[in-house]
Amino acid sequence: MYPIMRMVKELIKFRNASPLPLTGTHVSEHRCWPSDIDLWMELNNGRTLTLFDLGRIPLAQRIGLVSVLRREKWSMTMAGATVRYRRRIRTFEKIEMRSKAVFWDERFIYLEQSMWKQNGECANHTLYRAAVTDKVGIVTPDRVMEAMELDEQSPAAPEWVANWIAAETTRPWPPMQD
Repeated sequence: MYPIMRMVKELIKFRNASPLPLTGTHVSEHRCWPSDIDLWMELNNGRTLTLFDLGRIPLAQRIGLVSVLRREKWSMTMAGATVRYRRRIRTFEKIEMRSKAVFWDERFIYLEQSMWKQNGECANHTLYRAAVTDKVGIVTPDRVMEAMELDEQSPAAPEWVANWIAAETTRPWPPMQD
């Protein structure tokens, strides 16, 4: 089940937080609850992806994107992700989540998120390819910037992000059926 009450809590908590620049980092704290765990009593890998919403949406709010989405009747969707899991997050363990936009191209916005344990170890790290959409399809980042009344150029893509984008272009779609 989607953690809607946790999302509401995050939106209320950060509703008056200072605005962030487009590539600013939103930092939030979360706890692994029993509803988040798998059979091994640790944060479920799928639930990790859901919990990353708790960082992305307040980030979008703080950079001013949410108000533009509402005004323009646009939506935001995920168009791809890659995740690296490195440390277990156990039941009731507290984590710090960091969320930021790292790059955008002619179609997508690339978001980096990570969860950090209290001992300073990174538990997991993800790169999302996000798209803003309207009734017709993808809204270009240039058009989004215009609606936000911003004149910002994308930072250069970090090498690892550029490599992932390049690798994704070789991936067949639709996938083959065996």
